[in-house]
Amino acid sequence: MLKKLKNVFALLTFVLAVYALITDSFVVMPYTLFFLGVTLLIMGMQEKRKPLNYAFFLVSGLNIFVSIKSFLYN
Repeated sequence: MLKKLKNVFALLTFVLAVYALITDSFVVMPYTLFFLGVTLLIMGMQEKRKPLNYAFFLVSGLNIFVSIKSFLYN
């Protein structure tokens, strides 16, 4: 279940990032950061090694925080 969710969110992140690069329209960047944060959160839940698990949670929290802050200020 988590593997399928990770693949869906990773693909969505990739599509949004490619769209932003092709069109030079960075309006979708908060969405890209949010979906990247969710992808990293799921990867952290799947990871068995503790130090890497904490790193995934830390980076995903930072990405989600920045994306929510971007949603609020733009």
